[in-house]
Amino acid sequence: MFRSLTVILLIFSVQAFAQTGTIRGTVTTSDGKPAEFVNIVLENTSRGSVVNENGHYAISKVPAGTYMLTASFTGLVSQKSTVTVGAGETSAVNFVLAEDNRQLQEVVVRSDSRLMNKETDYVARMPLKNLENPQVYNVVGKDLMKEQVMTDIKDVFRAAPGVAPTEYVTGSFAVVFRGFTNFDYARNGMATSVYRSGTEIANLERIELIKGPSGTLFGSQVSTFGGVMNLVTKKPYAGFGGEVAYSMGSFDLSRATIDINTPLDKEKTVLLRFNTVNHQQNSSNEYGKNKRFVITPSLSFQASERLSFLFDFEYFKSNATRLAYTLLFADEVPFKSTKDIPLGFKKSFFQNDLLSDAQATKYFGQAKYQISKNWTSTTGISHVNEFLNHSYQPYVQWISADTAVTSVRHFGPRERTYANIQQNFNGSFQTGRFHHNLLIGASYEYNDETVTYAIIPLDKINVNETFEKASLSRVNSILANPSTVPSYDAYGGNALGIYVSDVIKWTDRLSTMLSLRFDRFEQTYEGGFVQPSLSPKLGVVYQVVKDQVSLFGNFMNGFRNQGPVEQPNGSLFKPKPIFANQWEGGLKAELPGNKLGGSVSYYYIGIDNALRSDDAQYSFQDGQQVSKGVEVELTANPVAGLNVIAGYGFNENKFLKADVYEGKFQTQAPQHIANYWLSYRLPFQNLKGIGLGFGGNYVGVSYFNSSNTYTIPAYHTINATAFYQKEKWKIGFKLNNITDVEYWDSVGNPQFSRNFVANFSFRF
Repeated sequence: MFRSLTVILLIFSVQAFAQTGTIRGTVTTSDGKPAEFVNIVLENTSRGSVVNENGHYAISKVPAGTYMLTASFTGLVSQKSTVTVGAGETSAVNFVLAEDNRQLQEVVVRSDSRLMNKETDYVARMPLKNLENPQVYNVVGKDLMKEQVMTDIKDVFRAAPGVAPTEYVTGSFAVVFRGFTNFDYARNGMATSVYRSGTEIANLERIELIKGPSGTLFGSQVSTFGGVMNLVTKKPYAGFGGEVAYSMGSFDLSRATIDINTPLDKEKTVLLRFNTVNHQQNSSNEYGKNKRFVITPSLSFQASERLSFLFDFEYFKSNATRLAYTLLFADEVPFKSTKDIPLGFKKSFFQNDLLSDAQATKYFGQAKYQISKNWTSTTGISHVNEFLNHSYQPYVQWISADTAVTSVRHFGPRERTYANIQQNFNGSFQTGRFHHNLLIGASYEYNDETVTYAIIPLDKINVNETFEKASLSRVNSILANPSTVPSYDAYGGNALGIYVSDVIKWTDRLSTMLSLRFDRFEQTYEGGFVQPSLSPKLGVVYQVVKDQVSLFGNFMNGFRNQGPVEQPNGSLFKPKPIFANQWEGGLKAELPGNKLGGSVSYYYIGIDNALRSDDAQYSFQDGQQVSKGVEVELTANPVAGLNVIAGYGFNENKFLKADVYEGKFQTQAPQHIANYWLSYRLPFQNLKGIGLGFGGNYVGVSYFNSSNTYTIPAYHTINATAFYQKEKWKIGFKLNNITDVEYWDSVGNPQFSRNFVANFSFRF
């Protein structure tokens, strides 16, 4: 079978190789820096490309012949070059813009295209434009992060449509979208999650929110039924430059970042980029501290014209309190809402010395080889090791309207190893007059975790009386007591996935996506079990207005592996993976000059084999759940300097067939989520460099317990920024939560009250 497939692929490759060629090259400014976002157009054709952050571009599948190639950017002088494309050959055309990087940045300010760029190879695991992709995804880039003076990963996700971030007692962040909570994320397209140590934004180029069940391309380890989070990191580029920045603000915020890039040889084949950050801040409440230090060097090596390597390393260390978790899962609880808890919004049962010590080391490698003009091999390796020396996780259980029982769960040592290897082959070829973009890939993921833990009961507290806060010394004295017997546990498993995806372009406007994945999951502890699954994906796109407006529809599948369940009679029930199927349709738009863009879609996610139990606690796999809703994204640049970014998501996630919770809503899933941001950079010569921004977030009511008797209230926060930018430096100021709203995230954690951030950055 594999021999036949190889022969077929070679025939297709040779056929395409004989008909077309490729144009690729670099675009730099006069000072040698990458000219990102410059448009490269093959005149009198519909073919073109956009220069990436490293200054590179490529135009594939160009019929043999002689053409005029144009490099242009709004506000800059265009450059042209004649190029002859030979069949099966690659032609190199490089441009050096007359402007330097400062001038290019000024033009970018006027057009603001970088706030709206959705070019990515990760979402479909192949080069595919947004208007050609039958799936919705949102992007939040580093320029918006800087404009909004973001200092935390949760701030980034608040800028995406239909997304609500949260943080858990373990120290990990999570997001809620399309009615489901996702703890896991991909890093540059590879599953690279951390559960106990956290994530830093200093090394992020952008985040990508890939909406809907995405198990076909990403597997079950990183994709939930709501979608996938993909964190894209900064890459080295062929020039010397960098930025140092410092932020200070409310609650003892102190944050220093360094970003340095340099070639290591004259030929600029070896490039190094180094990012580091030191961050610390207290909470606006009386309990809460966060200190973290991160270093992230990245090295690229162009070994030959066809072969390149990329190596990344990340070291993350944090000393932080874990957010106290309120245990109110019961059907009947003493409160109706978090605002009814009598402790007070800024009060705590715990002292600030219960710091958790966590660290993570992450290694990444990628080898990319151009097999031929139309075929590329990409091999990726990821290895993550998380280690907790101590993690103190506070819990509060309310047993009446004024009485709580406190405890701390101590984890440590706790070690987790996660490894992932991924191999992708990307090719393009013709079958008759139809064009194919083909992906053939495989991935292997390995996970192993060992943990020592102890549950430390503390106090029964009446909040109307004076009480003593739990301290580190007290918790450690209980831990040291011989009567405190620690427990040990281990978790682990591996997953092998094989997937294929073919995007067929039937006409210059109509295309389809056909994808399939086979996955084999094996759990290595607790008796072990093996679960295979098949996951399909189908999509169709029709461009109503070529390269401007497209209609799309998709069928997407996600799956979640389930272990054996012991029945009350002692028998073992072995369920199948739980499957979620999404049907979605909508419209995408990207009008010329970035004047207007965005998407609107309706989705229906159905689950009909969820696990449930009857009154006798026997397990069945016939539960039904439906998550449906509407998502809207809008980006606009109506006049020079003015940007509008807005999003809205409506979701209804209900259990249609369950046990006692039939007809109830999914917990931690708000029905309404909205975000908006307006920024304006003054165009007047005597006020050049001054900018203002204003925006906010609205998150509707959600339920914390399955019986839907305890709610997380809705909230609306408003923020504003002002900044002044010159050639090499920038000063920014942001005021968060201007109206000083008391609000909680979807797991009941109180959020920051009104606060400010002042930032100074210097570029070189």
